[in-house]
Amino acid sequence: MLSILRNATVYAPQALGRQDLVVGGGRILWLGPSAPRLPRELLAVDRDLEGRRLIPGLVDCHVHVTGGGGEAGFASRVPPLGLRRFTEAGVTSVVGLLGTDDTARSTAELLATTRALCEQGMSAWCWTGGYHVPPATLTGSVRGDIVHLDRVIGVGEVAVSDHRSSQPTLDEILRLAADAHVGGMMTGKAGVLHLHVGDGERGLELVWSALESSELPARVFHPTHVNRRKALFDEALSLAERGCTVDVTAFPVAEGEDAWSADEALLRYLDSGLPPERITVSSDGGGGLPVFDAAGRVASMDVGRPAALSACLRRLLVRGRPLEQVLPAFSSNVAAHLRLPGKGRIAAGADADLVVLAEGGEVTEVMLGGAWQQGSERESLTPHNA
Repeated sequence: MLSILRNATVYAPQALGRQDLVVGGGRILWLGPSAPRLPRELLAVDRDLEGRRLIPGLVDCHVHVTGGGGEAGFASRVPPLGLRRFTEAGVTSVVGLLGTDDTARSTAELLATTRALCEQGMSAWCWTGGYHVPPATLTGSVRGDIVHLDRVIGVGEVAVSDHRSSQPTLDEILRLAADAHVGGMMTGKAGVLHLHVGDGERGLELVWSALESSELPARVFHPTHVNRRKALFDEALSLAERGCTVDVTAFPVAEGEDAWSADEALLRYLDSGLPPERITVSSDGGGGLPVFDAAGRVASMDVGRPAALSACLRRLLVRGRPLEQVLPAFSSNVAAHLRLPGKGRIAAGADADLVVLAEGGEVTEVMLGGAWQQGSERESLTPHNA
């Protein structure tokens, strides 16, 4: 079906003002100030957005699509996430992963769940491996998984500076990063080592050592959760200056906690003068968010939610930041770093993954690959030229 979207205030993510779009075949076919008149025989559906903001679908690079958790026993395992959990949050592209439990949960299960989301209209990829080294792979190597498995774009979330990790050595980190890099070169995929960074005092020490002792480009290393401690975030800023892209997580932060919320971390990054394209925001959706006592036992547990992304974006707007300034960290920055063509932007030829925002920044409607999602469309559709 062809669709014409009229009078959209477009953030692509740059501010384009009032624009019309023609959508068909899952892509944006045309973008401009006044949509061309189409022949009646094409049966295009005409929609007036009446000036509401239209943004590219959010790209979430850190989602436990099969469910995470498990640190407090098998009963604490989080169930898989359904499609609607993403679309209600304005998330149209995800990268799935395994975390602490890369034993009972498998890369095969992760890949199957990723493909299932694709069959439902989502755009989905995954990291091979999990917290631990050697990584759990399907072909026997990280490089093999990236080269031979269609949806695998890199390796992660490999844990460092965390008591749940396998305490990887520098040589092990270098081998993983090298395999990811070469696999990415062979396929045109991201070829990234996505690193879970825990609360440990060593912080990003292994990443710095890897950069100083190898020829690997800085872009290969993509540390996440860097806002979980304020000192760690300061270290991540230096790493971004060195050329890495760093990822902040939209997890809840209590008042007085030694951490930055994702919105505060993003603003501090943008105000630092560092390259604005080197920061991304992810949700940790479906993942367990445990709090540990001094003995390493779970004292309390929360669960990450995909909706944390759109909630974080809304808080940034409430704080008065321009949408075009903060939106790239949720969209085009992620797509560019992970080499996901057609994602994270609104342009002719890009994929028709679109989100309509209410005046307060809430997600009201979502389009996946040119199709409005059930429950997201609140107005009747009028056939073009009827």
